[in-house]
Amino acid sequence: MALNHTILVTLAKESHTGYEIWKNFEETLNCFWKATQQQIYRELGKMERKGLVKSEIVPQEGRPDKKLYSITKQGKIELENWMNLPSEPTVIREDLLVKVRAGCLVNPEIIIQELTHRRHIHQQTLTRYRQKEQDFLEKFETLSMVEHCIYLTLKRGIRYETQWIEWCDEALEYFDGLKEMEEKE
Repeated sequence: MALNHTILVTLAKESHTGYEIWKNFEETLNCFWKATQQQIYRELGKMERKGLVKSEIVPQEGRPDKKLYSITKQGKIELENWMNLPSEPTVIREDLLVKVRAGCLVNPEIIIQELTHRRHIHQQTLTRYRQKEQDFLEKFETLSMVEHCIYLTLKRGIRYETQWIEWCDEALEYFDGLKEMEEKE
């Protein structure tokens, strides 16, 4: 999957400014796709040159004009073609796993610090996702299909973060045990 497909999905139902697309990434997509504002604006320029999106300048009183992006017919065809392709798992490149694999080469405290740090990050993210989940659960019976699809991706994000925390706990338990054994020697 490429960033342009994620942007096309965001624009499929309604037009947005580049800032609104970025906010959408931050609020609903960040559990599986991260992009900076700069990456989004750069990609929007490429997509416009390819004819996948078009932009319209919307004048505003007392503020700079805004650029509103919408998906084109060619963009819809591109999105449909991509949707019809089978998806493959994403390749994992995780430096923490490399460090843990090499854990026998350093003092266990170094790996414990890394694991503790990572666990904290995943716990913070899980807390944010759980808060978002409450919004969906409060109106679960009346969710639109669009909202339900967003909720399903959020649930996957919750499981992802939960699994990371569980794995960090397991690894911490092991390295804490190594540390205790070394201290006794």
